[in-house]
Amino acid sequence: MRKIREILRLKWTTQLSNREIAKSCSTARSTVAGCLERASNAGLTWPFPDHLDDTALEHLLYPSVVVSEAVRAAPEWPLLQKEMRKKNVTLALLWDEYKANQPDGYQYSQFCKLYREFTDRVDCCMRQCHIAGEKLFVDYCGQTVPLTDSKTGIVKQAQVFVAVMGASSYTYAEATLSQSLPDWLGSHVRAFLFLGGLPKIVVPDNLRSAVSKPCRYEPKLNPSYAELADHYNVAVIPARVRKPRDKAKAEAGVQLVQRWILAVLRNRTFFSLDELNQAIALLLTRLNAKPFRKISGSRMSLFAELDQPALAPLPATRYEYSDWLPVRLGFNYHVQIDDHFYSAPYQLKSEKLDARLTILTVEFFHKSKRVASHIRRYKRGYTTVPEHMPKAHREYAEWTPERLVNWAAETGESTAKLVDAILAGKVHPQQGFVSCMGVISLSKKYGKERVEAGSKRALAIGGISYTSLKSILVNGLDSKPLPAQILAKPFVVHPNIRGTEYYH
Repeated sequence: MRKIREILRLKWTTQLSNREIAKSCSTARSTVAGCLERASNAGLTWPFPDHLDDTALEHLLYPSVVVSEAVRAAPEWPLLQKEMRKKNVTLALLWDEYKANQPDGYQYSQFCKLYREFTDRVDCCMRQCHIAGEKLFVDYCGQTVPLTDSKTGIVKQAQVFVAVMGASSYTYAEATLSQSLPDWLGSHVRAFLFLGGLPKIVVPDNLRSAVSKPCRYEPKLNPSYAELADHYNVAVIPARVRKPRDKAKAEAGVQLVQRWILAVLRNRTFFSLDELNQAIALLLTRLNAKPFRKISGSRMSLFAELDQPALAPLPATRYEYSDWLPVRLGFNYHVQIDDHFYSAPYQLKSEKLDARLTILTVEFFHKSKRVASHIRRYKRGYTTVPEHMPKAHREYAEWTPERLVNWAAETGESTAKLVDAILAGKVHPQQGFVSCMGVISLSKKYGKERVEAGSKRALAIGGISYTSLKSILVNGLDSKPLPAQILAKPFVVHPNIRGTEYYH
């Protein structure tokens, strides 16, 4: 309350100046001068009558200004609320347009006050100002629908997925067998197809299929869910834990679906998921076409007017479901997926990788960079890319009896025969691979001519081994001519020696 009585008392009883009175009352000199002028015009004298208390004194000197509301045209508040959902539209802009048509209309502060009073009178789901095409709220109904197996009679409970557009409350619903990750992501894909476009933001709850690690400030999305968001170029902003107002649209949409769809189907028996979804689709069309109670139009008409034009186009290809698993590359640079082993670069041995699994492919990522890709196999075994192997392992894996013989033939015919004889003398040819590689490698030290000559002598004397050939080369026997008897007959002749002809 203004300090009217104190100002007048100081002036009329103490004869202080206006400056001194203003300083005493902690007010402006203009305020003091105005108060004295109003008191003079009202014919007041000191002391005041007993009936003139502070409230009566204020009303006498500062009467309220009464403005006739009859001359002010009220805006169409439902239309303004609809306009407020459009991008970049503000109350200041709407007030400018209103004043252009109604110059004698409300001033800005009164305009805003009346708008807030109007929004407080409509349903709570309409209070929030949602920008057209911006947010899609998703959630599951708490109520489930029983599905009966026609052969066994076993009853399973189907989950009901609900998606609601923010600006228009346009609703999508479908039934799935579970709330697992494949069903959760599949419902999103079908919801986008139902809308015919993409919102900018998807607002889910903190269920496990959406959020791997809940956090008030930085929730960690499930990798597959994040991949879906990246494919469709939408942002995912989960609601805060135990904050239902963050997704009030989804809560209201769930309630509507339970009341206007699930309640209608309560006495029906469904034997398949397709049958249930067909029934939901029919009632969903009726729900979206149902007129609003307090504003004009319906969810369908409002969606066509607001949300649909603002949606981004769908990509050319649909999202392909994939599983993401944290894995560690083994010491043999392979990772086991089910019963099959897949290779990755040996340099990442013992490193943590992210495995992306689809029906057809297996991919490995290290620090978000793809390092390996394979066709998915569903049988026990190994899939190895040669480039993933160390050089020594790669060379060993490339060894075959034929390749070793051909390789030895580059040194000479006798060297090839020696390698072939070494392999033939083993139960398993692989047992002689190392010996054969040793024979071939001798040409680097002794030259091809000497190795070829040494191999010829080794064959002649029956020294079918790497050790014999090396001994011949070390002792220089390769340069000495073979004795005639060695070339003409076996090295040892005895009646008890059967000879090779015995085994034919």
